[in-house]
Amino acid sequence: MIIERDALPSIDEQLVRLEDDVRKLKVEFDIYFNGSSKRPPYDTKGRVETLIKRLADERQLTYAQRYHYNSLVARYTSFRDLWRRTIQDREEGRGAAAHRTYARKEKEAASAPERTTFVCADAHTDVPTVKSLYDTLIEAKRQCGEQVDDFSFAQFHRMLAQKTEMLKERLGCERVRYSVGLEGGRVQFKARADK
Repeated sequence: MIIERDALPSIDEQLVRLEDDVRKLKVEFDIYFNGSSKRPPYDTKGRVETLIKRLADERQLTYAQRYHYNSLVARYTSFRDLWRRTIQDREEGRGAAAHRTYARKEKEAASAPERTTFVCADAHTDVPTVKSLYDTLIEAKRQCGEQVDDFSFAQFHRMLAQKTEMLKERLGCERVRYSVGLEGGRVQFKARADK
């Protein structure tokens, strides 16, 4: 009894399979880069590279088949370089992933309240107002990713008391209106006379 082996696929069938696998690999990498897959599709990539090597050793390719093969390899090579650069950018915090993070922070800043205002007549004695202003300023700085560890309430209270007295004298007013807001991803802290 003779056992028949499965016939090896023809060169044209292998080229069609290679084309399908390259297309499938591109889709799988797109899914990975969009965050729907946790790991890159290295198994499919390995299968494509194995088929490319197998066809590279094929000596019976016609001119048309060789042209088709070379165009598929060129397409795969350009995709592979793009994927490598994208993964490297992602690991180094650059590129599209970093841009998405920046865009998300911009959106969060835009969705934050426009401005929060506080009116202060005597910053030395109106500690609850100064504390609320301090807390709002610290929260705004955190949203923008600024360091706040070395910015104590005591320092802020002293600075604000001095600034309030100076502004009241310079502007000839009884009270000073302070405002905290986010503009362009940066904290805006302003003071003006309250009329």
